[in-house]
Amino acid sequence: MTKRPHTPLRPLWLCRRCGAPWPCGSARLTLLREYAHDRVALLIYLGGLLYEATDQLHALNPREMPDAGQLFDRFLGWHRSRMSGPELPADLTNGGGCRAEHVANKVRIE
Repeated sequence: MTKRPHTPLRPLWLCRRCGAPWPCGSARLTLLREYAHDRVALLIYLGGLLYEATDQLHALNPREMPDAGQLFDRFLGWHRSRMSGPELPADLTNGGGCRAEHVANKVRIE
C-alpha cells in the first residue's frame, strides 16, 4: 500500500496525509526540494494557492476566516524564514544553484 502524499485537501486546506493545515512541514520540505532551482516559481505557485485557499475557506465559513496575516504566513511567510535561517537544507547548499550558494554564503558572513 502506498502512502498518500502531503497534498492539500480542498476546500478545507488540510493535509491529506497528516491532517495539519496545508502546507504542512513535510509539504514545505517537498516544495523546497522541488523548486530548489527556481524560488520565484515557488512563490508564484504558493501565491496562487493562497488566493484559491482564501476564496474557498471564506466560502466554507465567512464568520471564522483566518486573518490575512495568518494565511500569508501559512502559504508564503514560511519560505522567507526558511531561507534566512542559519542552516539551509543540505540539498540547497550542495548543488542548489547560484541563488542557494549566495544565500548560504550571506548567512555565514552575517
